[in-house]
Amino acid sequence: MTSGAINPPAERAWPRLDRLGTLLVAAGAAALAGLPFVVVKANRLVPGEPRALTEVLPPTGSAACLAPLVVLSLVALFVARPRLRLAAALAALVGLSVTLALAADALTPPHNRVVRIAAGGGFWVVLVCLGLLATDAITRLRPGPGRRVLFLAGALTFVVAALASGFFDHLSVMREYQVNAERFGRELRQHVLLALGSLLAAVVAGAPLGVLCHRIPRIREGILGTLNVIQTVPAIALFGILMAPLGALAAAWPLLERIGVRGIGAAPAAVALFLYSLLPIVANTVLGLKRVSRAAVEAARGMGMMPRQVLWRIELPLALPVILTGIRVVLVQNIGMVTVAALIGGGGLGTFVFQGIGQTAIDLVLLGAIPIVVLAFCAAVLLDALVEVMDRVKQ
Repeated sequence: MTSGAINPPAERAWPRLDRLGTLLVAAGAAALAGLPFVVVKANRLVPGEPRALTEVLPPTGSAACLAPLVVLSLVALFVARPRLRLAAALAALVGLSVTLALAADALTPPHNRVVRIAAGGGFWVVLVCLGLLATDAITRLRPGPGRRVLFLAGALTFVVAALASGFFDHLSVMREYQVNAERFGRELRQHVLLALGSLLAAVVAGAPLGVLCHRIPRIREGILGTLNVIQTVPAIALFGILMAPLGALAAAWPLLERIGVRGIGAAPAAVALFLYSLLPIVANTVLGLKRVSRAAVEAARGMGMMPRQVLWRIELPLALPVILTGIRVVLVQNIGMVTVAALIGGGGLGTFVFQGIGQTAIDLVLLGAIPIVVLAFCAAVLLDALVEVMDRVKQ
């Protein structure tokens, strides 16, 4: 009888669960099971009646709409390939949006322009989970700045085309847009103008001030300290503080009032946003100039460059990525803070937000809030890509 080593049976290799996928799948499943998918309201002001997804669509329709979410759940739990995870997340986002539109169509009586069908808590939680899964997949892919911008442009084009198609017109937020379409365009332009105008003024004033702080260190602490104090003042308080002096100036010089300088309106909002924008611009200009290699500066001086030529040809180009980072912070900050300007008559998308709060109309709030979030996200992506390009050029 021959003796030999007995090999133990091979253990079955089970796929590892993705931690983030497990958390988001559990959250999404709990939201669909325990929260309403839509809310049905007889009009825009009365309380709504929550409806689960199974109460809105027939079983076959619910199963067809949930199929992409089930596939995504399996991919999120067991698949590590980022391209597949991204494709599944995008397909699930489309499926979720189509399901919401079909639910609105099913619950809206024919030719009824009064009833409101709003997305419920279950929809919003699942939407956030899908967005996080898609963002995680994009992060794992590590796309370059050009691809990130192209992806953003493609996503925006797809969303705008879908909304313009009329497929989502029965949703309450789209009903609010239809009622306020002309005013929406006007307030959107005002929002962008306030955010970009105050940023441009801050760059024109803050960049030279940052250069001055870098060249004369003894004034740096005082200037940055003063700007830091301004930054700590709450936005609505600063808007209110500026109303009195601007109103007095407009009363003393009628020409200022004719060009738009008043105690209420866009003027105090623009001045406040300008003051808030100075600290990041000045601080990042100082930081960027400090990080410039002294060897590069000395080499430029050795070639016979004047101080002004060294600044414009060597120091500022090398410091530009850090300065752009400050500009990114300011632009995203301003897009959010312009919302508050609506309280003093400054206009912007905040008018819908505060009007909706006053009327307890959540869909009117969303009509203003969602574009603000989209604007801030687009600004962050575009400027992040620009900063990365400038870093590569510098290297």
